[in-house]
Amino acid sequence: MDDRCSPERERMEAWLDDHLEFTHSYFIRKASREMVNAWFAERVHSIQPSASKENPPQQRAHQSSADSTAPSASTILPPTVSLLDSRCPSPATVSSPAPGTPTRKISASEFDRPLRPIVVKDSEGSLTFLSDADRDTVPLRGSVMGEGGVSGGGNGGGCAGTGSGSGGDRCARLLELVKDVSSHLDVTALCHKIFLHINELIAADRYSLFLVGEDSCNRKFLVSRLFDVAEGSTLEESSSSCIRLEWNKGIVGHVAATGQPLNIRNAYEDPRFNAEVDLITGYKTQSILCLPIKNHRDEVVGVAQAINKKCGEDGAFTDQDEKDFSAYLAFSGIVLHNAQLYETSQLENRRNQVLLDLASLIFEEQQCLEVLLRKFAGTILSFMQAQACTVFITDEDSMNSFSSVFHMENEELGEVLDAPKRDCDVSQINYMYGQYVKNTMQPLNIADVTKDQRFPWTSENPDHTSNQIKSLLCTPIRNGKKDKVIGVCQLVNKMDEASGSVRAFNRNDEQFLEAFAIFCGLGIQNTQMYETVERAMAKQEVTLEVLSYHASAAEEESRELQVTTVPSAQSLGILDFSFSDFDLSDTETTLATIRMFVDLNLVQNFQMKYTSLCQWVLSVKKNYRKHVAYHNWRHAFNTAQSMFALLKSGRLQNNLSDLEVLALMIATLSHDLDHRGVNNSYIQRSDHPLAQLYCHSTMEHHHFDHCLMILNSPGNQILSSLSLDEYKATLKMIERAILATDLALYMKRRGEFFELTKNSQFVWEDEHHRDLLRSMLMTACDISAITKPWPVQKRIAELVATEFFEQGDKERRELNIEPSDLMNREKRDKIPSMQVSFIDAICTQLYETLAGMSEYCSPLLEGCQTNRQHWKRLAEECEKGLVNGLV
Repeated sequence: MDDRCSPERERMEAWLDDHLEFTHSYFIRKASREMVNAWFAERVHSIQPSASKENPPQQRAHQSSADSTAPSASTILPPTVSLLDSRCPSPATVSSPAPGTPTRKISASEFDRPLRPIVVKDSEGSLTFLSDADRDTVPLRGSVMGEGGVSGGGNGGGCAGTGSGSGGDRCARLLELVKDVSSHLDVTALCHKIFLHINELIAADRYSLFLVGEDSCNRKFLVSRLFDVAEGSTLEESSSSCIRLEWNKGIVGHVAATGQPLNIRNAYEDPRFNAEVDLITGYKTQSILCLPIKNHRDEVVGVAQAINKKCGEDGAFTDQDEKDFSAYLAFSGIVLHNAQLYETSQLENRRNQVLLDLASLIFEEQQCLEVLLRKFAGTILSFMQAQACTVFITDEDSMNSFSSVFHMENEELGEVLDAPKRDCDVSQINYMYGQYVKNTMQPLNIADVTKDQRFPWTSENPDHTSNQIKSLLCTPIRNGKKDKVIGVCQLVNKMDEASGSVRAFNRNDEQFLEAFAIFCGLGIQNTQMYETVERAMAKQEVTLEVLSYHASAAEEESRELQVTTVPSAQSLGILDFSFSDFDLSDTETTLATIRMFVDLNLVQNFQMKYTSLCQWVLSVKKNYRKHVAYHNWRHAFNTAQSMFALLKSGRLQNNLSDLEVLALMIATLSHDLDHRGVNNSYIQRSDHPLAQLYCHSTMEHHHFDHCLMILNSPGNQILSSLSLDEYKATLKMIERAILATDLALYMKRRGEFFELTKNSQFVWEDEHHRDLLRSMLMTACDISAITKPWPVQKRIAELVATEFFEQGDKERRELNIEPSDLMNREKRDKIPSMQVSFIDAICTQLYETLAGMSEYCSPLLEGCQTNRQHWKRLAEECEKGLVNGLV
């Protein structure tokens, strides 16, 4: 930024610091999330995960829970085929290191369990990450030993060192075993410990332990944690193999489905027994004791199986074995359930980390939509093992089309950033599913598109590339408010990690893609907003440059003014409260303005360059619109003359500082800059762009901004000799003075000022009291036309009425509303009575108070009272029908 702009920037920062309430309000209304994300990106964007020796870029980043290795993404993602319009900032303006996916050895398949939903709908139907899932409580069981308990009768198989001994000894030993497993939270280690304890209780030859599993579609199955292990097996040996059994098939499946134990003396006589394992291994299975493991809700969470009793009658398991086994498993079920809950919580924590990784990845770069979508698509493909990912961006101007499309293949994940882009024919992409999801705003999951009868286009031209799709998952990408679809993400052909074949997307995939789409939606919206703001700022910069050039007066005109002799204040009559500008030319008004600054010692005290002062006065004059009937340069000049008369003839200058006098003179001349001939109410109701900039005093804020622009334009810098503190203080006073001309603010503040002066409590040393006085002086000068001689006052009232009537005509024509009496030319006969009301409500008390502070200000009050008498008489004549309004 140029040095000349530094004071402006510091002034704005200081002003925001001093007006925290406005700053907060403006930020709430105007700030975008992009502002926060841009701050974040500048600080964390350069922190890129480096490839270590143990994990080179070529290493696969994701592995499944099985032995197979899934397709993976390298740490560096390639440029991808993108059909985005050229809205991405140039490389010179955006520093974007090569995007990469988070390095994590985890895939979506690891979460294919009935975990709590990632995204749920709240009471209003909006998507949220917060869930009010019920917390399960663990009730106390009535009998810790289970049905039958541990009795004192019988000695089981009679094997020494196992279940022999008295009932009391057996119970004590059982409690010791339960204590030994009660603190275990690792499911694998816990299962091995249970195996050791079961072997001690019933002394069988082989053991297996299966846990109940559920996929994301709530389909149950059994997975072995121990399978066919024998006494002496280590933890590593016991957990080396993993077998999956179908629900309600075989002996184990039957026990899991029914929840009832099975004690089989001869396995080959039971039709549920499958002898294939014996044929493969050569092992002879004789007796089987198979019991369910239940949790506190009496739900089956696993099945424990013992094979071939080592000793005892005919190698069969006894009733006592079954009771001891059942009693121990009653405790083990609760411990196992707690371990599974812990395992599930750990898995959910890892899942949340995946989402946080994605959020960080997306939000660290939001300046270019292509870069954002490349990161998003690369993460999705590598995490969910899909064959291709397509992101459609909706067209705001059309309901039935997309503005751009981004496509990435799984094969592109391993390519380097500088590799040439693939050629992509947009006609080969199937837009129909995306359009369907956009219109319905609901996700779409198709296991086999060739068998889905909802979409007739699947049978058209089967050889077309877009129809080489089997499984498909498509979800809408919503905006931040989640009430509008801004894009669609489409995944095709989920690849099986083990076989490499195409399989269907499941509910787990839907949950992840739905959650990913939320982050992607925020990223897309913020990126689009950034690009829009960037273009708007560029346009604004050009506009301000052009405006600044055209707002400044011509150098030739300025030179002519500089060499022209400036008449005295007496000859111009500007010291009189009854002054009228009607007899002065435009050039004489500018000369009179120069005289005011000279006679107030402002040129000398602040070392103003005379050339800058002349240029500034002419620029201010130029920036008042000539077609506006009343709020034009002449009104600004008259307001400044009234302030000059108050300071000099009213003898208030000695009570004000030089900076205050300077601020008041600049404010009076600038207080209606670029006035459009309409009031704040019209600006708000017509939805004018100015109304979007300010929450109150719309035009007054605009006048001040215009004032700043002129003061900072080359050749117009009349405040250049001020110190930084003086500059800040002056601008602050100018702003408050201009805003004070809003009569709505005047009505709010005048009561305090009147009360202070009435009770003789006004303190000149109090800055707040002085600020109130400056505000009241601005209003007194702004409405000082009411104090002029009657012919002047009546002529000015005609100008005001002309401007008001033009606004009323606009309200009828453009807003289709009936204007108020003040703006209604059909009610012009009410102007005199409204003038009387205006004097009584706004003017009289103000001029009485100023006259009380300085008797030399009394001509203002006297002129106001005289004009009231004229308006009162005219109002009475209007009521009698003798005259019509001002005529």
